[in-house]
Amino acid sequence: MSAALLAGGALATLLAAGLPAHDPTEFSDPPPDKIVIEVATVNGSGCPRGTAAVAVSEDNTAFTVTYSDYLAQAGGNSAPTAFRKNCQLSLIVHVPQGFTYAIASADYRGFASLERGAKGTEKASYYFQGSPDTGAKSHSFSGPVADNWQATDETEVTQLVWAPCGKKRNFNINTELRVDIGTSDRTKTSFMTMDSTDGAISTIYRVKWKECPR
Repeated sequence: MSAALLAGGALATLLAAGLPAHDPTEFSDPPPDKIVIEVATVNGSGCPRGTAAVAVSEDNTAFTVTYSDYLAQAGGNSAPTAFRKNCQLSLIVHVPQGFTYAIASADYRGFASLERGAKGTEKASYYFQGSPDTGAKSHSFSGPVADNWQATDETEVTQLVWAPCGKKRNFNINTELRVDIGTSDRTKTSFMTMDSTDGAISTIYRVKWKECPR
């Protein structure tokens, strides 16, 4: 899958990988130039071809990923491999000249139907192409529950990792849903989805900007 999205202003992507050669200057507002995000690849059992999309917010401080077929389930008549689903997106982010970015927070949303004794887990990891550094966080949910869920990954300002100034690096987002039936009734199905009940945007990534040294 390959797509390009233009936005009137600036955007960015997530966490991890080398700092710029020189510490860039703080910049409170997003840069004014247009940015382009290309979805290089979308791979995984949670995002079959054509079921994931990326868009940029109008104020250029966030981007979203929408899933329409991201579901993990266990118990009942579930397939043996259905308990874990994942999706890796590789994004090419063309940043306006003279700027760099970092991800300050990420919101994940979906629906969980977990029987008593069952457990669901959402996990996300972020890294830039060519970097050994990976940021990863996970959130667990325990049954009984049948409701929308939300999880937030936040990074302290002093711990933000900035994309290298003047270098093009694909940004990778790897998400995972996992359901464990635990001590629940094995004849009943427990599941988690990574999408809202109406199929709207499920994941929001908020961006911080800095100006690179000249």
